[in-house]
Amino acid sequence: MMGSGFLLRLCICAFCLCQSLAQPDGNECLAASAKSCGECIQAGPNCGWCTDASFLQEGMPTSARCDVISALKEKGCPANKIENPRGSRTILLNKEITNRSKGTADKLKTDEITQIQPQKLELYLRSGEPQSFELKFKRAEDYPIDLYYLMDLSFSMKDDLENVKNLGTALMDAMKQITSDFRIGFGSFVEKTVMPYISTTPAKLLNPCTGEQNCTSPFSYKNVLNLTADGHLFNDLVSMQQISGNLDSPEGGFDAIMQVAVCGEQIGWRNVTRLLVFSTDAGFHFAGDGKLGGIVLPNDGKCHLENGMYTMSHYYDYPSIAHLVQKLSENNIQTIFAVTEEFQPVYKELQNLIPKSAVGTLSSNSSNVIQLIIDAYNSLSSEIIFENKKLPEGVTISFKSYCKNGVNGTGENGRKCSNISIGDEVKFDISITANKCPKKGQSETVTIKALGVNEEVDVVLHFICECDCHKDGIPNSPECNSGNGTFECGACRCNEGRIGRLCECSTDEVNSEDMDASCRRDNSSEICSNNGDCSCGECVCKKRENPNEIYSGKYCECDNFNCDRSNGLICGGNGICKCRVCECFANFTGSACDCSENNATCMAENGQLCNGRGECICGRCKCNDPKFQGPTCESCPTCPTVCTEHKDCIQCKAFQKGEKSLCNACKDFKLILVDDRESLPKLNEHRTVMPCKEKDADDCWFYFTFVSNSTNDVTVYVLNKPECPSGPEIIPIVAGVVAGIVLIGLALLLIWKLLMIIHDRREFAKFEKEKMNAKWDAGENPIYKSAVTTVVNPKYEGK
Repeated sequence: MMGSGFLLRLCICAFCLCQSLAQPDGNECLAASAKSCGECIQAGPNCGWCTDASFLQEGMPTSARCDVISALKEKGCPANKIENPRGSRTILLNKEITNRSKGTADKLKTDEITQIQPQKLELYLRSGEPQSFELKFKRAEDYPIDLYYLMDLSFSMKDDLENVKNLGTALMDAMKQITSDFRIGFGSFVEKTVMPYISTTPAKLLNPCTGEQNCTSPFSYKNVLNLTADGHLFNDLVSMQQISGNLDSPEGGFDAIMQVAVCGEQIGWRNVTRLLVFSTDAGFHFAGDGKLGGIVLPNDGKCHLENGMYTMSHYYDYPSIAHLVQKLSENNIQTIFAVTEEFQPVYKELQNLIPKSAVGTLSSNSSNVIQLIIDAYNSLSSEIIFENKKLPEGVTISFKSYCKNGVNGTGENGRKCSNISIGDEVKFDISITANKCPKKGQSETVTIKALGVNEEVDVVLHFICECDCHKDGIPNSPECNSGNGTFECGACRCNEGRIGRLCECSTDEVNSEDMDASCRRDNSSEICSNNGDCSCGECVCKKRENPNEIYSGKYCECDNFNCDRSNGLICGGNGICKCRVCECFANFTGSACDCSENNATCMAENGQLCNGRGECICGRCKCNDPKFQGPTCESCPTCPTVCTEHKDCIQCKAFQKGEKSLCNACKDFKLILVDDRESLPKLNEHRTVMPCKEKDADDCWFYFTFVSNSTNDVTVYVLNKPECPSGPEIIPIVAGVVAGIVLIGLALLLIWKLLMIIHDRREFAKFEKEKMNAKWDAGENPIYKSAVTTVVNPKYEGK
């Protein structure tokens, strides 16, 4: 039973923990202080509004109707009275993806080919609740292609022009391997026709080249050939083109790209795959460079072609890179930069800024341009990238891609898939979330498109800004203080200038002293018990940080968190706190509901309440005698045990030791002698078994066991032979001590002898070393006199 009590407390703690974990959602709804159902559902996706007119208790504000669904149900709001509208998704146009192969008899129009599914959806969005849908893309086979070749005709490209003159038919033959519907066009560019980009002297305007070179007049951009399926016409018109010239190295290619992108009708773009091949051996001018020629007006991004010539190059500046990206994307044009190796790094950086673009290395004379175009096309068409147009304020979108070979992407990588072959199908999960309602609440359309593909997905967004019950509101309802508000969703939405739960107050009367007086309890100086604000003569109780803690009452004098606690829990976890008083559950009493009326926790093993030694109060034993302790008064640390109490008597009767008078102390016991300890009764063999081990006056241990049966008859089983300790063995001890002393002495002698030998050897070695190093004096003995005497004859003349 002790375990069940602990389990109950554990469950209560777990419940409290769950409530605390749920607080952030509750705070989100309550913190909004919503005064209407519409404001409530915009506070968060988990917020609901109780429309039950009788839901609010005295002192609770209108905003208390807004809370998480589970909290509203716990507070007594019926499930059918909770407004909780959810978002939805409807597919409006869902044409199947086209499956056809090259060379089939059924020739489809371009607008009959579908690569993206679905094409149109309708989403109903509630604030904070995402709506998702799946988008499929399948690369179609034999898809039509329009290719426009834009070439730099400055003087350095002279040899390249010779090779491009036969490009039309050769490229037509090569592209037949990819598509049966291919068109090609041609345009050229040089530079703006103002100083300092070109020389404006009359002679140079006629022929900008030096020497005997015959060049055409400089121009900004010229559309030579609209898109056509006639390769021979391409060859003929390109053969007629002449090289021109300019002064500076960067060219005006950006002007030409802008006109090619925005002049769709003049160029002849179809709604198919659009490729722009930009061929040059130089860099480029961009926005701001026009100031060198006195041109300051930004490029307007509009078409200015007359008779195929760009006529406003002297009037508008070069476009910026961002402006080009925008126009290329709007017109689904994929750009291939065919540039010489010298300018590869420059155009590689440009490629990083322009989505769906590629860079190829052009040989010095453009002889490899066909293979370059095919490789670049294969690279561009194998990757799909989705982008969306500008989102309404407060709306976010996320992509997740499911590509080939199990490759998935999220974030920016979720917008694209690579290595897509013809016939491959990839999928995208798209999630759209509205974080707030637009100011006017009108519908919006978001367009999702694949770069370089002429198809789009239209997503119509409807915003859930009001509850369904809003349309059933009654304007100037009698429920709202005789028509001072609209009664909707179980509450009053006050007209302008009126406030209060029932719109009973005018904003001009809010601060009057008479109204404050009605918010004081028993003429107290505290307004709303300092737990609320007086609004229109009624107390509106404050909110606590913990949404589960609530002030209530006419004067906010009540709460559900200031009741007595037990074990750290309000009302001991065994009751509900109402107006600072615990209402206990069944079988619990006390101010903190900590007094259990269940006596099961006081029941001892012998079936008696507190072992017959105390009373059961609040589920706990209170022992009559202080010396008894324990949950059921079962232990007595200071009491002698039954073994110690009857030791002398058992010794007297079993072994006839001690005083004979002690034998009568246990005359009521039945005594049985056993031969070994295994014969003594074991625990659980009888109802009560008490094994004992005691020492007698001879320091011998004797063993006995008390056994009582159901009739409380006591039988004592005694081991017939005490265990007495044996005396010490004197001779072995003495012999061992003597032997030890002798061995220790010998060991010490050996150690001393060893140390002496080592010392002598060290001294002898030292002597030998000194003898070897000795230096003897070789001088004569001062007292030595030679035996030979030499005398010189003074008369001897040496003859």
